[in-house]
Amino acid sequence: MKQINIVDSKNHVDEKVQIGAWLTNKRSSGKIAFLQLRDGTEFFQGVVVKANVDEATFQLAKELKQETSMLITGVIHEDARSKFGYEIEVEAIEVVGESAEYPITPKEHGTDFLMDHRHLWLRSSKPHAIMTIRNEVIRATYEFFNKEGFTKIDAPILTGSAPEGTSDLFHTEYFDRDAYLSQSGQLYEEAGAMAFDKVFSFGPTFRAEKSKTRRHLIEFWMIEPEMAFMHQEDSLQVQETYIAYLVQNVIDHCASALNTLERDVDTLKKYTQLPFPRISYDEAIDLLKANDFDIEWGADFGSPEETFLADHFDKPVFVLNYPKAIKPFYMKPHPTRDDVVICADLLAPEGYGEIIGGSERATDYDYLYSEVVKAGLDPKEYSWYLDLRKYGSVPHSGFGLGLERAITWITGEEHVREAIPFPRLLNRIYP
Repeated sequence: MKQINIVDSKNHVDEKVQIGAWLTNKRSSGKIAFLQLRDGTEFFQGVVVKANVDEATFQLAKELKQETSMLITGVIHEDARSKFGYEIEVEAIEVVGESAEYPITPKEHGTDFLMDHRHLWLRSSKPHAIMTIRNEVIRATYEFFNKEGFTKIDAPILTGSAPEGTSDLFHTEYFDRDAYLSQSGQLYEEAGAMAFDKVFSFGPTFRAEKSKTRRHLIEFWMIEPEMAFMHQEDSLQVQETYIAYLVQNVIDHCASALNTLERDVDTLKKYTQLPFPRISYDEAIDLLKANDFDIEWGADFGSPEETFLADHFDKPVFVLNYPKAIKPFYMKPHPTRDDVVICADLLAPEGYGEIIGGSERATDYDYLYSEVVKAGLDPKEYSWYLDLRKYGSVPHSGFGLGLERAITWITGEEHVREAIPFPRLLNRIYP
């Protein structure tokens, strides 16, 4: 007799199998007990018919506590009534680990309660579906960049400097000097691009922002590609192709998870249609003003502005060339204007805002040195970064995608905290 996972049920219809599973819920109606089972790959139903099992097995089925682990033996059948499409007719139950009174019941629980019990809440169908999609996005990310000829270069997590200053970074002591938890791997990826042409990093980043919005985490994961001999327009094509690739792979490989989350697949399909629209920051300001937004040129966009712009196009939209004053020091100046830089944010529709920020990078040593000084940073801390402009500098571009914010958008979830297994929020570092 073969031990299988629930997800493989379609390959074992009318076969007797064994499945290691946990009980998520149960009900009984006289002579039949219905066990809702999960095994980490899927959720489905076990049916225990009193007439087909011994008395001890039927009695056990009715007494099992939620989250008891067990080995279930039975025959797989098709079940057209369920979303999953299959069930198991149970013949035998072997308890592996009994469960105490499980704190998360099928009733509604508050957000704080579920966050306090995040280590257990991950077992439930909704977070399970989100983590399944997160895993697919990660898998597809590696596949995409490998196909496109990128080399993964791991950036350090402890740094002595920061791409955008140290005001929002976590400080620590590095023996006899200051250090910070990384807010981005970008500067190191630029060094990598000068050695390997096209590179990317994928790792944790940290922002000590005292933010409580639904879009922000204290600790999150970033995908940061950097490409030598590449101008901004070519970079935008890489970005939109990457996003469409992620969405299409979620559609192709996560149908059950999307179904659990009730995410409309037809809506997601729109986001695989390229190219994405592009507008300049100037045009965005005009569009916002024409629609009664109280905003002036030079202001950064907040959530209402980003939501309007993306929903206006009903697709992800690139906003190009923001004012220099509101962007980091390393961005390439515009060739004909001194008030904007060559950059772009990709705004996702449905109220999710910026999911990618990118730019062409400044390549002139003297210009970059002066921008470091203007930003109030110590040129000595950035001497290695400035070196990249002294030894064979080339046009290069890159971008960063926040994994959790992208997953929140793809899954249609309300809050970014749901897109990471154990969220770190302003007032939460447990569990």
